[in-house]
Amino acid sequence: MPEISRRDALKAAAAAAVATQLSWALAATPAAAEAATGAAAQAATAGPVKLTWLEGGTPAEAPGSTFGVAWPKGAVQADETFAVTAADGTAVPLQTWPTAYWPDGTLKWTAHAVGRTAGLAESYTVTPGGTPAEAETRLTVDTKGGTIDIDTGVVQVSIAKAGAHDVVRSIRRTGTEIARKGELIVLRQDEIEDEDQGTARWERFTGRVDTVTVEQSGPVRAVIRLEGKHERAKRSWLPFVLRLYFYAGSEAIRVLHTITYDGKQEAGKDSGDFIKGLGLRLRVPLRDELYDRHIRLAGADDGFLTEAVQGITGLRRDPGSEVRAAQVRGEKLPDLSTWDTRVSGALQYVPAWGDFTLSQLSADGFTLRKRTKPGHGWIHTTGGTRAPGFGYLGGVSGGLSFGLRDFWQKHPAQLDIRDAYTDEAEVTLWLWSPEAQPLDLRFYHDGLGQDTYEEQTAGLAITYEDYEPGFGTPYGIARTSELWLWANAATPTAAALVAQKDALTTPPQLVADPGTLHKAGVFAGMWSPVDRSTKAASTIEDRLDLLFAYYRDQREQRRWYGFLDYGDVQHTYDPDRHTWCYDVGGYAWDNSELSTDLWLWLAYLRSGRADIYRFAEAMTRHTGEVDVYHLGQWAGLGTRHGVQHFGDSAKQVRISTPVYRRLFYYLTADERTGDLMHAQVDSDETFLALDPNRKVRTDGYLPGDRHALSIGFGTDWSGLGWAWWTEWERRGPKWQTARRKLLASASTIAAQPNGFVQGSGLYDLDTGRFAIQPDPVIAVSHLSASFGLPELAAELIAALGESDLPGFRAAWLDYCRYFNATSAEQKARYGASFKVSLVQGHSRLDAYAANLTGDAALATRAWAKFTASDGYPDAGTAWATTAISGPTVLNAGADATWVSTNSTALYGLAAIQDLALVGDALPG
Repeated sequence: MPEISRRDALKAAAAAAVATQLSWALAATPAAAEAATGAAAQAATAGPVKLTWLEGGTPAEAPGSTFGVAWPKGAVQADETFAVTAADGTAVPLQTWPTAYWPDGTLKWTAHAVGRTAGLAESYTVTPGGTPAEAETRLTVDTKGGTIDIDTGVVQVSIAKAGAHDVVRSIRRTGTEIARKGELIVLRQDEIEDEDQGTARWERFTGRVDTVTVEQSGPVRAVIRLEGKHERAKRSWLPFVLRLYFYAGSEAIRVLHTITYDGKQEAGKDSGDFIKGLGLRLRVPLRDELYDRHIRLAGADDGFLTEAVQGITGLRRDPGSEVRAAQVRGEKLPDLSTWDTRVSGALQYVPAWGDFTLSQLSADGFTLRKRTKPGHGWIHTTGGTRAPGFGYLGGVSGGLSFGLRDFWQKHPAQLDIRDAYTDEAEVTLWLWSPEAQPLDLRFYHDGLGQDTYEEQTAGLAITYEDYEPGFGTPYGIARTSELWLWANAATPTAAALVAQKDALTTPPQLVADPGTLHKAGVFAGMWSPVDRSTKAASTIEDRLDLLFAYYRDQREQRRWYGFLDYGDVQHTYDPDRHTWCYDVGGYAWDNSELSTDLWLWLAYLRSGRADIYRFAEAMTRHTGEVDVYHLGQWAGLGTRHGVQHFGDSAKQVRISTPVYRRLFYYLTADERTGDLMHAQVDSDETFLALDPNRKVRTDGYLPGDRHALSIGFGTDWSGLGWAWWTEWERRGPKWQTARRKLLASASTIAAQPNGFVQGSGLYDLDTGRFAIQPDPVIAVSHLSASFGLPELAAELIAALGESDLPGFRAAWLDYCRYFNATSAEQKARYGASFKVSLVQGHSRLDAYAANLTGDAALATRAWAKFTASDGYPDAGTAWATTAISGPTVLNAGADATWVSTNSTALYGLAAIQDLALVGDALPG
């Protein structure tokens, strides 16, 4: 919990300084003000935008792609049409919809979808004002009957309506049923056995669909949303949201699967809700002869298990080379009469293998086994390191490819094939393998006697864990997983299977280049494309690269993988053990502390690097789901960093803030991420139930009065502001309320005697206004601007005028100018000085004010604070890693004892923003 100092300023001195400061803040030159938008001298026009594949080149398989494009303010009208052409000029069918607007109503972001085309291109161009090409193969959605029927032109899918247990009723291709009766499964165990004690019981729950919504219906892309719970007998629990994605001309179905945990897990209790297994199961009809049925399971490095249900290779008698070769290729075997009769006449003695299991219980190893049928022994097949989670079951008349993305990264996971020797087999994609220990979400210690706030504060002082009884609950956390299904006309070739597997593990994504995004004003110019034109700038770029590479490699070295953990990084390093403080209170998982997510997304924007994008994508999926509550009394709040992602008692909007999800949504139009941001719009209501500063209060404040809620102007308001701003620009269901609250709260912060320096105020939930305090107060926290506040202020100032936000620009520039000022300057302005920290990270405040006002002295100060303060100063920072190996450490790799994630996030943000805003003032 951040410490908040409160000292009354001298009224007379503060009041005398206000008028002087306001005149300074409003004295920006027109050129400087325009540059702060990130698009200096830009005309309100928009030309064609070129897009390339994120990983470069041309993917072998792209079942369909959805991508976002940003547009400069005032350049593209809301009713504009768009066209897309491939690199060779071929017009490509396109579906377009808006995802964000500028306040003037022009388009800020648009989303576009292209279907599966006959030939992929290396690049595409989106042109405003064009007429989209008509699709030869149109996607249709029919909701008239008892099912929702989607036809991509290649596959036909029937989805049950509300009340059904089969989320997918049927998948057909040209009249042939490929799969049917897809259902969600949860295995619940009532206890976790400790050592050799316990008598655990488990039971199976099946997902029941409560509501179905057609979110998009073509002509290129369709999205069907199913919501429900898993039920058994009279109990239902574990809510799910399932989205099915379809593209014109595609044989593939993308499935986005979200669960929200609503069970109970209490240490020492006999009965709990432990997830023993979690999966999607489909039935696969099989029509071909046993020897024409094929199994394909992918291993590491493009390896595949290539087998038939009834193998005719390796036998003592040879059916013929042509027969053997056809089976290995997955082709229909020659007529039985052409075989060696010693084989064809004795096929009944060749076993049919009906069951296969590939189990990935750790990030480093999978096992694969098979058996003929239930009741008979399993045969070890093989094993390996990291399976991609992809397989195929079917025959020469058609079959199903299936896959679970991030399979080994989010272990324990499993793929099952059952009853392949019968007319109907089962395929189960286990998001949580039933062969692993159940998912254990119990709090990790007994409280250690921390019953009072005083004891909890003492605990915080030694372990940095903010403990409070009852707050370490997983109730309301969520997890989203991505699955893919392909309906094949026949067993795919080896090359086609590799292409499908690659599309699963690294879904092809079209993106615009950094220059285009910067010109559009994304994040209000608080970043710029990578520029190594000077030695000093190149040095900073090298250091930024080193920091990202270190965290990317640490994820591998330290195995930051697992169903809940994948996507996060650790917070603080323990140089004595040469490991991260994974077991030390608040020093363990990072949980977005000091905007790690934002650093990574800005790093991607300016570089266009695929590895940074994928790292940030995984973090967004994790932090938006696991670190945030989606049900219960704390819905809308996130959890501060700790040993368990949900374990710390500090529940705050600084973690759930949409600024960490926003860019991923706009680049991909991902609906789940959109849901998360919509859910934050009413997060101001949580302040009725929980006071973030309850443990450090000395003023007797208690929450409960909806017209006088104590809310901070830093970490609290920035989280709320981002929720309102994002809802407004998306024109979401509550955008008008969001707009009113954003403008009212921002303006009344500005109207406080000391503006942002006032620290906090009493907020009215109904009006969105802060009560104007009669006396100036100084309450500056080192964390206030560490969770997206500078970026929010920059966006609002760039997009809105003084009439919308009276005094806001001046108040924010005031804060920027004086945070890193000398004690004498602070005292002259406010009547008293205040101690600050995280100075290097706050150099971006100096840079922003310098850019907006043209103040050269501030620009010089920005670089001085960046290079010679705390964090990673030029003098004294190693900027190197050291090789380490056993027996000192468990896993050999690299060591950098000087690295901490707080410093990394702030260094990254400050370096990126200082270069963008005052790069021309960088010494050397």
